[in-house]
Amino acid sequence: MKQRTGPAKVRPISGFPEWLPSERIVEQHFLDVIRETFELHGFASIQTRAVEPVERLSSLGEDTDKEIYAISRLAGGMDDSDNSSRDPKLGLHFDLTVPFARYVLENAGKLTFPFRRYQIQPVWRGERPQEGRYREFIQCDIDIVDVGELAPHYEAELPLVIADAFSKLPIGPFRIQVNNRKIPEGFYLGIGLTDVKAVLRIVDKLDKIGPANVFDLLVDAGATAGQAKSCLALAEINAPDESFVERVQALGVEHETLTQGLAELGAVMRVGAEQAPGVLVADLKVARGLDYYTGTVYETQLIGLESYGSICSGGRYDALASDGRTTYPGVGISIGLSRLLAKIMPNLSASRSTPSCVLVSLAHETDRTQGMVVAAALRRRGIPCEVAPEAARFGKQIKFAERRGIPFVWFPASGEQTGDSVKDIRSGAQVAAEGSSWLPPAEDLRPHVVS
Repeated sequence: MKQRTGPAKVRPISGFPEWLPSERIVEQHFLDVIRETFELHGFASIQTRAVEPVERLSSLGEDTDKEIYAISRLAGGMDDSDNSSRDPKLGLHFDLTVPFARYVLENAGKLTFPFRRYQIQPVWRGERPQEGRYREFIQCDIDIVDVGELAPHYEAELPLVIADAFSKLPIGPFRIQVNNRKIPEGFYLGIGLTDVKAVLRIVDKLDKIGPANVFDLLVDAGATAGQAKSCLALAEINAPDESFVERVQALGVEHETLTQGLAELGAVMRVGAEQAPGVLVADLKVARGLDYYTGTVYETQLIGLESYGSICSGGRYDALASDGRTTYPGVGISIGLSRLLAKIMPNLSASRSTPSCVLVSLAHETDRTQGMVVAAALRRRGIPCEVAPEAARFGKQIKFAERRGIPFVWFPASGEQTGDSVKDIRSGAQVAAEGSSWLPPAEDLRPHVVS
């Protein structure tokens, strides 16, 4: 006889955030503001599939092959007659730039260039979960791509879009750090370091492991002590304006790529100083680990929480989207929304945990049909509401509304009450009302974020 067992114990899986209803309202507010801002700047929305070939995902640096979640059918590959067993290996995308580049190649004939897109979707990374780092999280990306060549002024435009979005959100002060990959690349070549990618990846760890450890790693990778010191001297330079150019030149290193990078970053900083004074900072230690970046790169920090790391990053890429004949260079920047919210959510709350503005009460269960008619009339005019779950005492129904944060309780005409009325349960004020005309105060119509 088979032994019966109890229900399986629910075990949490780390790295997959699930917000409570009030927290989800906060997240949705951020999503709405970000989406509306992106659209104000002319970016069109797209959505791409969740999977890409593992071969493509694993060719982009930063040890991405260690982070990719590969997928397969549970029974996949067991039947040689099944063509799916011979399909390319697929993995969940770890960012939105790689699938976007593929999307551009597949749809180039249907797109108008320069193409401005935004994309808000989950991504997945097989990292060790820790504060602000998840295995599944939401990114909010904007990119601009063109055919053959991309005008450099777009590299100055993207951080201004982010500054516009963040200025509308309760995140506190922030700074957008900007660099140009050509500066460290030209500098390293100028001092005799030829494995530029390896040096970039090491220097990109500076905030995580500190200058002494970066120095040791550079020497282990083949740099001389003098070359390692020069790399750290470059990385120490930051400025809120174009003064970084003179400080780099004072280091005495010359290379054509370095000169080009200084000019390009200087142009970005000039626009930033004009359009968003004090927001952009030239920071020459910012490198970004992904190999596809070729020009300007961005990282964003919350002021006072710098040790938390970047909550918005990106850069220019010239060859990521190419079919061998035509290249579609682009520049993009991405808000790590889940990472951002993980840090600031404890300081935020929603004015209520439900969209409902009104609870339609019931004197008797036989009044439910009438209550549904009232609710339908309110909803037709955009007022979120719900009908009481049961015809309990009015005091109990009011308590239910209080627990949910619903500010108004509606009392349909019943018995001695000849007309409908609505009560603000916070103040106790109760007035006659009609479902076809009553309106709540504007601030009560929808839940809002409280900082």
